[in-house]
Amino acid sequence: MDRSSASKRDGVTAASTQSSPSQVPATATATAPGGGGTIAPVGAALHEPSGRAALGLTLTLITVVMWSILPLGLNLALTGMDAITLSWCRFVAAGALLWFGLFLRGALPDLRGLSGNGRGLLAIATIALSANYLLYVLGLERTNAGTAQVVIQVAPMLLALGSVVLFKERVGPAQWIGLLVLAIGLIVFSRDQVAALMGTLDRYYAGVGCMIAAAVSWAIYGMAQKQLLRSMPSLSIMLCIFVGAAMLYTPVASPTALLSLNTTQACALVFCIVNMVIAYGTFAEALAHWDASRVSAVLALVPLVTLAVIHVGSGIVPELIAAEPLGAVGVLGACLVVAGSLLMALGRSRP
Repeated sequence: MDRSSASKRDGVTAASTQSSPSQVPATATATAPGGGGTIAPVGAALHEPSGRAALGLTLTLITVVMWSILPLGLNLALTGMDAITLSWCRFVAAGALLWFGLFLRGALPDLRGLSGNGRGLLAIATIALSANYLLYVLGLERTNAGTAQVVIQVAPMLLALGSVVLFKERVGPAQWIGLLVLAIGLIVFSRDQVAALMGTLDRYYAGVGCMIAAAVSWAIYGMAQKQLLRSMPSLSIMLCIFVGAAMLYTPVASPTALLSLNTTQACALVFCIVNMVIAYGTFAEALAHWDASRVSAVLALVPLVTLAVIHVGSGIVPELIAAEPLGAVGVLGACLVVAGSLLMALGRSRP
């Protein structure tokens, strides 16, 4: 997911994100999962956004659009391959495209100067995003686009809360109210979708469980990505993550499945790859310019845009996009989500 002027960004991101240390005890530390040692002192200088809020909002909205239409392409691609192979293809292709772009600009990442703390964060971000991709696709297979996009909204909410705790982002009263309204809206909005789970409980509950796990792993990735912006340009971070994730999936992927794809499935796969590069490029850049808590608030719009696209698309190409019902309760929930998102994104933080 994103942020502006790519040719300049790789040269100036590290400088533009320098800031003074957060006011927390210098002895506090964050420890890697599994007891792998300290990642970074919490008292060390933490990333702070550049303050270019308009650019951050624009990039976040691009991310919203990309993520909103992604499930439609994933559903089509899954008709021709399994979830692991689909995730592997996306990482390999996106990594290759990004490597080529950075190579032409002479901006390939050099990890020799990256500290041990930075390498630990990069490893965590890679594992977390790899898990997120697979868990999301597995959840989508067992639910539907509407349910998937509603449940996955746990992710930006976790990112918002984590950013308040870890990065000491300041949140004003209006934003706390917005978070509450957003949470209520998501519950109300998902009422009709959750009711649909009653028909096939085992499969749908398994799908919801995968989505919740995907949300947790994505929030972990988002916080690691944000801190890595202190020492690496966003595009360099994403290239390292894509390559690392592709290597993780290579032993269990089935590349031969690509040979049996029909035209529709192949086009869907290409769409998912392009979507991935744009969405995560803009998301990474947005974190460089805007508070993560506000970025995550705007991302709550994703399920609403998804349902709008499904409503329009099912009328145009019903053979490819199945309609999903949205009653009065769902509309009310949608309005609450929008109101909460706006309060979170635009509310003034405490001085």
